[in-house]
Amino acid sequence: MAYFLGDFQQELHRRTVNLGPIWTNLTGPAKITRMFLPAQIIQKKRDGQALTEDEIRSFVDGFTRGTLPDYQMAALAMAICFQGLNFDETLWLTRAMVESGQTIPWAPGPFLVDKHSTGGIGDKTSLLLAPLLACCGVRVPMLSGRGLGPTGGTLDKLESIPGFRTQLALAEFMRLTNTIGCALAGPTAEIAPADKKLYALRDVTATVSCPALIVASILSKKLAENVAGLVLDVKWGTGAFMRTPPAARALAQALVAVGKRFGKKIVVLQTDMNQPLGDCIGNALEVRECLDILGGKSQPPDLLEVTLALGAEMVALAGVPNQLAAHLASGAALAKFKEMVAAQGGALDRLPVARFTQSIPAPNAGYVHSIACDQLGYAVIALGGGRKIATDKIDFAVGFEHPKKIGDRVEAGSPLARMHFNDATRAAAAAAIVRSAYVIRPEPVASQSQWITERII
Repeated sequence: MAYFLGDFQQELHRRTVNLGPIWTNLTGPAKITRMFLPAQIIQKKRDGQALTEDEIRSFVDGFTRGTLPDYQMAALAMAICFQGLNFDETLWLTRAMVESGQTIPWAPGPFLVDKHSTGGIGDKTSLLLAPLLACCGVRVPMLSGRGLGPTGGTLDKLESIPGFRTQLALAEFMRLTNTIGCALAGPTAEIAPADKKLYALRDVTATVSCPALIVASILSKKLAENVAGLVLDVKWGTGAFMRTPPAARALAQALVAVGKRFGKKIVVLQTDMNQPLGDCIGNALEVRECLDILGGKSQPPDLLEVTLALGAEMVALAGVPNQLAAHLASGAALAKFKEMVAAQGGALDRLPVARFTQSIPAPNAGYVHSIACDQLGYAVIALGGGRKIATDKIDFAVGFEHPKKIGDRVEAGSPLARMHFNDATRAAAAAAIVRSAYVIRPEPVASQSQWITERII
C-alpha cells in the first residue's frame, strides 16, 4: 500500500500532462517478443523491482490462455499486494487486461456512460442507476462483477432473480443496450477475459484490496466497454477495501489519472461506507429493496443520496437534463428496470424467500457508536449468501433487513437487524458476527448526515 500511495502519486502530475489514448488499436493482444519464466517475474516483483511491459503482458497472456496456472497468478497478485505497482506498471497491466479480449464496436447513437463502485455493504446503486439513466436518454452498458470478500456483487444480486441471464453474448449485450437503453451483465467471453479470471482468483486469495489490482480490474472492463463517460464510486470505511479517506483519495486519483490517460471522461465520488447502505443486505433482499424504491414504496435517505449524486454526474457527462427524480417519481424507472429484467430472462415474481426470519437482539441499551461494517458482509457469507471459495453456490434468499445505523437508539433485546435464513446452524454463527460488529454505548452520538465526502476529477 505504501509503495502505491507514494510512488504512484509522485507520478500523477508528470504522467497526466497532455492526456490522451496510449494506444489506437485494441483488437487483440500485442505480439510478445520475449519469453519470460513466470517464476522469474514473480521473484522480481516479490523483491520490489519494477516489471517491464513485456513481462506484464506475457504473464497476463499466459494466464488468460490457460498456459500459466492459477497458483502462479495468485503468487504474482500477492507480490503486487505487498510491493505495489508504479504508474507505468499499472498502465501496462490495465492495457494488457483490456487487450486480452475485444473492445465493443458501438455504432453512433446516444451517449454511452457507465458507473462502477469499489464495493460496499448493501450497495445496490447499479440496479437503480441503469434504468434511471436509460430513462434520461443515454445508453448504459454495465459490465459488473461478483462479490469480492465481504462486499456484495451486482451479478450475484441479479442472479437471485430466477432466469436472469448475466452471461450474454457480445452481440446481444449490444442489442439490448441499444434498444432498451441499458443492460447489466458479466464480462462476455470477448471482453477483458483476463479480468474475469483474475477477479475470481482475487476473491479467494486475500488480494482483493490491492489498489493497483483494483485500478486495473475496474478500468480494463470499462475501457473494453468503450464508453465515453465513466463515474466511479470509491468507498472508504469499515465496509470498504479502503479504510481511510486518504487511502480512498489515492485510489480515486489513480483511477482518474489512468482513465484520463486512456482518453476517457471520468469523475470519482468518494463515499462513506462505515455503515450499510440502504435497508437490506443480501442478494434477493436488495433486489426487492430496489423494486420498492423504484416503485415509490421506500426512500432510504442514504441510498437515495448516493444514487442520485452518482446519477447527476452521469447525466452531466452525457450533457442531458437531470430528470432522475422525475423518472423515479413517475414510475418510468421501475418500468424500465422490469423491461430490462424481462429481456434478460428474469422473473421478478419468483424472487427466492428464506424459510425463516429472526431478529438479532442488541446485547445492551444505548446508542450505536460504530459498526464494523465488513463484518455484516461476512455474516451474509456465514448464512450462505456469499462465497468462501470460488466454487461455492450462493443461497440468494438469505441476508438482513433494517440494520441499525450509527446514532440509532437501541434497547437491550431490541433488534439490531432482522435475519433471513435457511439453516439454523449458519444463522447462529451469523447472528454472533452481527452482534460483535456493533459498538453500543450509553452516550448519544450524532447520526451520519453526509455520505458523499469528496469529488475528484
